[in-house]
Amino acid sequence: MPMFNKILIANRGEIALRVHRACKELGIQTVAVHSSADAEAMHVKLADESVCIGPPPSQDSYLNVAAIMAAAEITDTQAIHPGYGFLSENAAFAEIIQASGLTFIGPEPEVIRLLGDKVRARQAMIESGVPVVQGSSSAIPNEETAVKVAREIGFPVIIKAAGGGGGRGMKVVHTEAALINSYTVARTEAQQFFKNDEVYIEKFLKNPRHVEIQILADKHGHAIHLGERDCSLQRRHQKLLEESPSPMVTPEEREHLGRLATKAALAVGYTGAGTFEFLQSEGKYYFIEVNTRIQVEHPVTEYVTGLDLVKEQIRVAAGLPLAITQEQVRFTGHAIECRINAEDPERFIPSPGLITEYHPPGGGGVRVDSAAYSGYRIPPYYDSLIAKLVVHGSDRTEAVARMRRALDEYVIGGVKTTLPLHQRILRDSAFVRGRYDLNFLSRFLKRDG
Repeated sequence: MPMFNKILIANRGEIALRVHRACKELGIQTVAVHSSADAEAMHVKLADESVCIGPPPSQDSYLNVAAIMAAAEITDTQAIHPGYGFLSENAAFAEIIQASGLTFIGPEPEVIRLLGDKVRARQAMIESGVPVVQGSSSAIPNEETAVKVAREIGFPVIIKAAGGGGGRGMKVVHTEAALINSYTVARTEAQQFFKNDEVYIEKFLKNPRHVEIQILADKHGHAIHLGERDCSLQRRHQKLLEESPSPMVTPEEREHLGRLATKAALAVGYTGAGTFEFLQSEGKYYFIEVNTRIQVEHPVTEYVTGLDLVKEQIRVAAGLPLAITQEQVRFTGHAIECRINAEDPERFIPSPGLITEYHPPGGGGVRVDSAAYSGYRIPPYYDSLIAKLVVHGSDRTEAVARMRRALDEYVIGGVKTTLPLHQRILRDSAFVRGRYDLNFLSRFLKRDG
């Protein structure tokens, strides 16, 4: 089957640059779309063609489907890669692309819609034999049902938006007295952020780890897993550091979770790259959601497997089979990723502005995914991510030492960044021992502050 000649990248920042690089290595021309605020962005400078699709606000540019499709038409694009965020998990966007005779680089729209609805996804996993957290079997229609389900499960419980993510529409409830108000607030937030006020309830696990399985599936009935990433180091449901393999997952657990994820992926007709997310508590694993796109933290998996996930996405979308089989997957060494954000690390307030000095670290086993450069002005309209600093070592001890060294080398002037926070975390004794969970960072900040 022929490969694409030209791909439009419907995103910005480091992921747009990451997709551009994969395309160029495959001999594919690229089209960058951008807002007026991103006219000087790196991916715009490097792409073969670029089209301005609107003013700075996301809803007028990177979420402007009509403008993106017009850009695809005038540039004679064959396929669209959505990256992550923005429209990457928007089933309607994928349908419009397909209806226009183009290829959406991602799963089929109906699969995105199924797995984007957390209630339906949960039911699909149950049918595939994937363990889920104890909770409601359907959306909670009213306060009376919420109380009934919470009593059956036992407090504490967590209310989640059926169409949500990123912590929005999510409320932890410890008492029945607090349940009614939390239920109402969660539904209001769900409607506000996701245009869907449906919520469901699960048992709240107090000190879990967040472990996710990377899978790849093609259009020929093949699916493989590429091991796990530990994403437990989070603040308010936003990941700050990821690593692979997890210090707390055994080889047997890895294979078991991988088999569950690939089986479930095939059962729902999944194609492309996807991530099955689990919570680990008291030695048991519970499914929470599927991300139907490339993950921000995909480079740690690329380091330990030697596989290019973005190229595989493109190959699968073009109808080609996966490059390797499960038996050929090899896990080598250990990788860690630190997300370097333009934020005040003390107050976590965004710090947009002009980068006056920029010197990324280098040396063996160091990778920097970033669209930043000296003289680049970070706009205030978008995500604060400046760079993903990723290292690889022969084992976790070497990877931690290498990340410390790389963080100390990194120079970003003119804006505040989370570099100092990562430097402190990488020297924390509990982190060094791999003894951390989803509540680690809140405890660390209280103690360290």
